Amino acid sequence: MSDTQKITTFLWFDGKAEEAANHYTSIFKNSKILSVSRYGEAGPGPKGTAMTVLFQLEGQQFIALNGGPQFKFTEAISLLVNCETQREVDELWSKLSAGGAEGPCGWLKDKFGLSWQIVPSALFRMLQDRDPEKAKRVMEAMLQMKKIDIPGLERAYSTQHGVPRSSKERATGKP
Repeated sequence: MSDTQKITTFLWFDGKAEEAANHYTSIFKNSKILSVSRYGEAGPGPKGTAMTVLFQLEGQQFIALNGGPQFKFTEAISLLVNCETQREVDELWSKLSAGGAEGPCGWLKDKFGLSWQIVPSALFRMLQDRDPEKAKRVMEAMLQMKKIDIPGLERAYSTQHGVPRSSKERATGKP
């Protein structure tokens, strides 16, 4: 069986492909630059500059291309990062939003203009709860956030009629 990834995300940069790949691989664990192809005499980029950079983030391969100024990133596509802890959310949010822009509901744009969603896995679990009121409260709380705050989501999840429930009530469903 081949180790080649069947579908690879291809990212178009204006002269900053190698810088972006180095930036991303410095942020995520289990990440590395796999190869760099450089422009030669024929161009179209300056000889010796990166044409494509194949890199890996958490086992997922990406290709960054120095394609020029013709195309820009939009929020129509984003990279979603599932986080297990608030510390992970905070760290990734800080590093990826530096030089970029914070958006609502866990979205940000990095300094290269690429959109990311930094989302705790707990959010998806809470939003899929069988109790539609719990899911509604979590959604309402999330819509007020930029960076997702797990304790804030948990408070919304465990509150009943505006009153936080005790751990006993949460465990048994009874006061």
